[in-house]
Amino acid sequence: MFISLIGTWIQAVAQSWLVFQLTKSAFLLGVVGFLASIPVFLLSLFGGVVADRMNKRSVLISTQSAFMVLAFILAIWTQMKIITPVQIMLIAVLNGIVMAFDAPSRQAVVVELVGKDHLLNAIALNSIAFNSSRVIGPALAGIFIASIGMSGCFYVNAMSFLAAITALLLIKISDGPKRSTKSSLTKDLTEGLRFIKQNRPILILITMVGVTSLFGVSYVILMPIFANDILKVGVKGLGVLMSAGGLGALVAALLLARLGDFKYKGRFLIFSLIIFSFSLILFSLSRIYLFSLVTLVLLGWSSVSAIALMNTLLQQLAPDEVRGRVMSAFMFTFAGIMPFGNLISGALSQVWGVSLTVFMGGIICSIFFIIINIKYADIRNI
Repeated sequence: MFISLIGTWIQAVAQSWLVFQLTKSAFLLGVVGFLASIPVFLLSLFGGVVADRMNKRSVLISTQSAFMVLAFILAIWTQMKIITPVQIMLIAVLNGIVMAFDAPSRQAVVVELVGKDHLLNAIALNSIAFNSSRVIGPALAGIFIASIGMSGCFYVNAMSFLAAITALLLIKISDGPKRSTKSSLTKDLTEGLRFIKQNRPILILITMVGVTSLFGVSYVILMPIFANDILKVGVKGLGVLMSAGGLGALVAALLLARLGDFKYKGRFLIFSLIIFSFSLILFSLSRIYLFSLVTLVLLGWSSVSAIALMNTLLQQLAPDEVRGRVMSAFMFTFAGIMPFGNLISGALSQVWGVSLTVFMGGIICSIFFIIINIKYADIRNI
């Protein structure tokens, strides 16, 4: 997945550059990003049903192959110079649809590979791969765009999926408990949602994911305005600001991988989320570049710690027969809701300004997580 993720980041950068070259429109850049995300919002819960019904390895081989085919199509259209913004939007939507079915199986299969005792280590290692590829991929994209062109970047991404597909073909994963497929997808989905509603710790954890996604993480898309207008450090400073968050994220992933299966993960989760909320408030108020860098390291550290812990706890609490649906709810509230959080933050920033918008997000998160800590004390003992 590390190799595949590098390819994905290379394509993401090259695709953004291609859209901007074709349209000269920042708005259409946002539209492409939104179109890639909205299928996750609409379909990921059904992706969880599929994950619980089918062998997850087979699902993942199919989805990774579909990603590869779509990358090849994009590469060929670009090389032939027949690519249009509409075609890029179509590829974005199709990638989003595949992601809606890929992500729940990819999340839920981890426990089948490593067992519950090593679950946090595995999720942390995956986070290391993701955050490392986030640094390496864009850097390689700049080199490849200049040397082999944008179509070459898309070919590189298509080939990178062979690493994931080969790994999936080599590993063995059990089918898990056999489930009847006679019931409808809607009935299975309803049963999964009913299970989540009736299981208070899982419901609270998923709600925490949703609040973080809706009000907490949209500061990232506003970073160019902070760099240019608030901190006055320009595009070079923007790169350093983004790297500071990545550094914190990488430190968190390494620490969690080292800690492994420790007691009272819920306490560490609440602590991480409160640190995240107050770091968000401090970042919104900061007018000092170095202090902003410190708060961003804390934001990167606390956000990755919290998401990894919520992911781990959900998988440990969910029985095998509904794990796919529980993890699809995790993806729905995290990746599915995030575009709407970005949309709200962008709209409010036009009216309030970026500092007040991020400040209010931090206040909402801090109040919510403090209430959770006080009212639902059993979360601390998970």
